[in-house]
Amino acid sequence: MKKKPVMGLTLGDATGIGSELVAKTLQSAEIRQLATWVVVGDERVFQQGQSVAGLSVPYQKIANIEEIDSEDKVYLIDLHNLSPDTYSLGQLSEDSGQATGETLTYVLKLAQQKKLDGVVYAPINKEALHRGGFHFQDELHFFASLLNCKEGFSEINVMGDLWFTRITSHVPLKQVSSLVTKERVARIIRFAQDTLTSVGFDNPKIVVAALNPHAGDGGLLGTEEIDEIRPAIVSAQEQGINVEGPYPADTIFLRLKTKPFDCLVSMYHDQAQTGMKLLGFNKGITVSGGLPVVITTPAHGTAFDIAGQGISDPGATEQAMKLAVRLAGF
Repeated sequence: MKKKPVMGLTLGDATGIGSELVAKTLQSAEIRQLATWVVVGDERVFQQGQSVAGLSVPYQKIANIEEIDSEDKVYLIDLHNLSPDTYSLGQLSEDSGQATGETLTYVLKLAQQKKLDGVVYAPINKEALHRGGFHFQDELHFFASLLNCKEGFSEINVMGDLWFTRITSHVPLKQVSSLVTKERVARIIRFAQDTLTSVGFDNPKIVVAALNPHAGDGGLLGTEEIDEIRPAIVSAQEQGINVEGPYPADTIFLRLKTKPFDCLVSMYHDQAQTGMKLLGFNKGITVSGGLPVVITTPAHGTAFDIAGQGISDPGATEQAMKLAVRLAGF
């Protein structure tokens, strides 16, 4: 029986802070001891990240996953698919987007074949990925397509002991209300329940945010709470799920302080993400939940504004790596 999981680790979009973050996290003895880490990407990009960070990461270069011969080394599979000469740090690059998509495809196929126990990817850029030929709504749908997963998946964020998920994610705000349906709300509540139970929560406490100001004020400011959200919550309660709401979004984080919950279900992306990132920008994690492969990433982006300066904070990447190992069952 193996003592450590074998985890894939990608460098993210090369024009951002991803390779720097990977170099910094792999300096931690605690992180290295959690798993056998296999960095996948272009060796030149990894070396650039080490240079930016002012660090040197000892690693063994291998041609394929079968060459791993020790649990106590960092490995690198060099895809040789992106030269730093072809892009500039801090600037959107189609070439980098293409390499990002190619790298994620490679590493997820390894995980799908059970050759990796999970995958952690450094921050990527959705626009670059799209320009590079990977035309998906977001990375979650890209992953789902690669893994032949048609339904039951959603993003979930983690900040310490508090988990966050949402009814809608990467869609224009003007489309949100049409997507807030009883069926969709009920599905995400069930998704939250199943996800938290799978990682050890006993009867997780779930709270649901309203869509409209003041939770609709009895229908004066919108009827989604009456027609869609509240009926879904009642249905979930009848199934034995410990869920409350909908509560006004402008006070829901105050409610979390006075009556702790395990998971917040929001109606759209920024409704919970803003509060979560204020709680601890360097700790937030995104999990691609409901897929047959463990996939995590730091919840922040590529940070073009500080790329190449060596000042990025690896805290969220470290947390993403720790959580991936936990989700993999180790």
